[in-house]
Amino acid sequence: MIKTATILLVLVITSSLAFSQNANDVIGKWKTIDDETGEAKSIVELYKVGNKLQGKVIQILNPAKVDNVCTLCEDNRKGKRIQGMIIVKDMVWDVDEWDDGTILDPNKGSIYDCKLWLENDNKDKLYLRGYIGFLFRTQNWYRITE
Repeated sequence: MIKTATILLVLVITSSLAFSQNANDVIGKWKTIDDETGEAKSIVELYKVGNKLQGKVIQILNPAKVDNVCTLCEDNRKGKRIQGMIIVKDMVWDVDEWDDGTILDPNKGSIYDCKLWLENDNKDKLYLRGYIGFLFRTQNWYRITE
């Protein structure tokens, strides 16, 4: 009986590790998709600074918007170019997702609490949720492979 329980416990732990996410799995370049229009908007690079995750807009995909600035921002990013701007800040790894950080929507000037994660073994589709209280929006970003 004890041997069977031990084997079962090892199988459960092994299978859960196979599906668990690694904090570094999200590091890299991602194509952002507007959840309202379905339009590809930009390329954001996610990277770690110490133990926190940040994200910077490295390319605006619409040539007519490349020089846009954040006119509605209310912090130190007001009036600055969106391309090159850090929009994801201070994300902290929490078991299977990045959480407790913020994301800026530079088109609206709004800053939202944020979490992001990968589901199962699909490392090419990122789920990013911005929220205020119980209201939230979820976007899917897609990995750029070079």
